[in-house]
Amino acid sequence: MTGRDEFTGSRTNRAGAAPDGPVGGGRLPALEAALADARDLPDGPDRQVALERLAERADAAGDVRSGVDARFALIEAYLLDGERWRLVEPVRRCRAAADHRPELLTDNETGLLLRYQRYAVEALLGTPRVGLDQTRALLHDLAHRVGTDGPDAPTVAELHCRIADHLGDEPTARHWYERWSGKRPGPAGGCPGCASARRAELLAGWGEWRAALGELEKRDGEPEPCTDQPERDLVAGLLPALRAGERERAAAAHVRAYRRHRREPAAFPYLAAHLRFCALGGHLERGLTILTEQLPRLDRPSDDLAAMEFAAAGALVCALAEEAGLGGRPLPRPAYGGRPATDPDVSTLGALLLGVASELAGSFDARNGTGHHSGRMAAWLAERPLAAPVALPADDEPDEPDADGSDGPDADGSDEASGSGERELMALTVDMITAVLDRRGDRYLVEEGDTVVGRWGGVVIQFRRAGERGEVLHARAMAARRLPATRRSEAYAFCNAWNHDRLLPKAYAHDIGEELVLAGDVATDLTHGVAPAQLTVLVDAAIATGVAYAEAVAALP
Repeated sequence: MTGRDEFTGSRTNRAGAAPDGPVGGGRLPALEAALADARDLPDGPDRQVALERLAERADAAGDVRSGVDARFALIEAYLLDGERWRLVEPVRRCRAAADHRPELLTDNETGLLLRYQRYAVEALLGTPRVGLDQTRALLHDLAHRVGTDGPDAPTVAELHCRIADHLGDEPTARHWYERWSGKRPGPAGGCPGCASARRAELLAGWGEWRAALGELEKRDGEPEPCTDQPERDLVAGLLPALRAGERERAAAAHVRAYRRHRREPAAFPYLAAHLRFCALGGHLERGLTILTEQLPRLDRPSDDLAAMEFAAAGALVCALAEEAGLGGRPLPRPAYGGRPATDPDVSTLGALLLGVASELAGSFDARNGTGHHSGRMAAWLAERPLAAPVALPADDEPDEPDADGSDGPDADGSDEASGSGERELMALTVDMITAVLDRRGDRYLVEEGDTVVGRWGGVVIQFRRAGERGEVLHARAMAARRLPATRRSEAYAFCNAWNHDRLLPKAYAHDIGEELVLAGDVATDLTHGVAPAQLTVLVDAAIATGVAYAEAVAALP
């Protein structure tokens, strides 16, 4: 489970799930074949267009089941491509079909449609391209379906709260916050592991710094299996800690969280908090470095809200740098599309970013009928450093004390854990595998049976210990793209060619019924032990070759 970007539960990728055959009423064979072909297309606009046309054909032919299947696949394609703003119409059409024929959907599909409906409502928060009235209608419909006492009632309360806050209606937002606070999200809700971070962000927006930090400290018992943690909580508490006078805590949180967010595509919405910390914490040099490093992401933002906040936070860094006499420093801006590469100075870049933030804030306010976001961005730009800067921890500093209770290197400057210990042979453990992924800044889950699972682009990779004594490192890579069972001979030919030309991973096709999973294995015998440095090389290689394998699968015609 993930936090902000937690799309899971794909109905087309369910191994062992019940068939999606008609429940009263048949499908047209031509539409079934066309749907299989459309699902087989590579990710991107071509697949979306094919699915959109197929849904229209199904409507025209009166094949309701195929129309729903096409729209479910279309919703998944929009989510995969980061286009949640497109969800409203296909969700509305699926909902109308299911209401007209209640027997149409399986129990699993009914629950999944509720989750998709939540995604469609949340899309309003990220972009002004979704209508306010449309979203309110979907939210009221969702509230009616889950009821006041159902398991998803907290989910509805959260959505009401966040939308009211988005519109600048703090009293209404606080009303719904009381009905949401302290309650666990239902099946259609967001990630339980990130609920505290979402609440802390609201409290921080209302100026309640200590309450925001307290919300993050309420966790007890076993941690939620969330791949965004602990960095999600760290960044949510970043500015509240700084404003509450806990500068060292904020500095440590920033360094640890940015170590991961630096290169994680899904972390773009968190970069504004890192930039604002640098601005308000007096770390302008680091702020300019982060802005330069992350500026290319603004050309391909995950949503408009994240782009607006990143641009405003970047403009604040530039404004403070200009006040500090750094306005003439050139900052590289890479080429994008038809725009050539340039080297604007800090002052010029700040003006460009201010224009982006102002334009997006105006778009949100025009849709919402308020001036809330323009005012909010203006308030950000009027902020000034809160206190003298404190020293930042080194980027390679360990996050936790060593097992002996020390905080790092020994008094003589050596560090057994990261120096000679990196070359010392030891028995393979799950903790060693997760430590490598932690250092890389990767997201992962540890599933039952001590299997470590993560996703890198178009590949899901599982790491586990195999063998009688757990002495074999086994990595299994599974390409996200699947092929219909009718292409079995092509899949076998692809795997044979891959195995002939490459050493890793060992490729094969796994038949799960109507679809083929193209997977690959890498197994390394570590009977005599493995050094942490060696394990890092093995994990890096497994991920690199797994990603290359998935890219080759995605490139199949």
